[in-house]
Amino acid sequence: MKMKMIAVTAVLAGMAAFLPAQDKQLPPASVPKGKGISAKEAAAIKKISDAKSPAERIAAVDALVTNFADTIFKGEALYEAAEAADQMQDFTKAISYGDLSIEADPKSGSAMQAKLLVAGELAQHTGKNDLDKDMKLAKAEKYVNEALEMLPTITKPEGVKISDADWEAFKKDKTSEAHRDLGLIATARQKYDVAATEFKTAVDLETMPDIIVMVRLGNAYNETKNYAGAKAILAKVLATPDLNPQVKQFADQEMNRANAGLKNAK
Repeated sequence: MKMKMIAVTAVLAGMAAFLPAQDKQLPPASVPKGKGISAKEAAAIKKISDAKSPAERIAAVDALVTNFADTIFKGEALYEAAEAADQMQDFTKAISYGDLSIEADPKSGSAMQAKLLVAGELAQHTGKNDLDKDMKLAKAEKYVNEALEMLPTITKPEGVKISDADWEAFKKDKTSEAHRDLGLIATARQKYDVAATEFKTAVDLETMPDIIVMVRLGNAYNETKNYAGAKAILAKVLATPDLNPQVKQFADQEMNRANAGLKNAK
């Protein structure tokens, strides 16, 4: 059993690389006119949105906050750097930039998103034997709860062209992401009943199916011996066209566990 759990943990950790692609992000805001933005600062901001790679985006953010320390885009720019680091699977930098984004503009939409990003990173990269495990997971949970409190009050950022319907869908997806993060935190604590509830809420709220969260839900169901629930959600995953091989391998493994559990229960 111990070896099986180690294998499951390793596969789940590997699947973390697929999570950023599932998260919904706002389109970059345009530079507002008439707010004292110099041509040089505007050009520095534009380099962030024009970046061709995550590393280039991080370099552009660093240049902006170094040369224009008081820019009103500091929080948003630092969140862009956190996202870029996340895409590069550099979770240490992602957490660092995320925390800086929150510090720069704590009541903004970018801070809300940064709190979810940092919470997810902490939950996925906190080992069960880490001496500071409880502290990191407590920080992650605090960030998620704060993001959930902020979400109803977040307004559309100036310069972003998005319909009211799409804005509400965005907030719904962010709520789903928050519950996903709570599921990840519960998994790190090995509280699989809580994880199952949170992942189920995340799946139900998501406007587009999130395969990774669905697989995690199947795993949580298996851990709580809800084999019928696991089989039902994993069947949907395995019916997905062009399923990533690594995701399929783990879904197949969990489906076998569900089938074995149902058979032994008879």
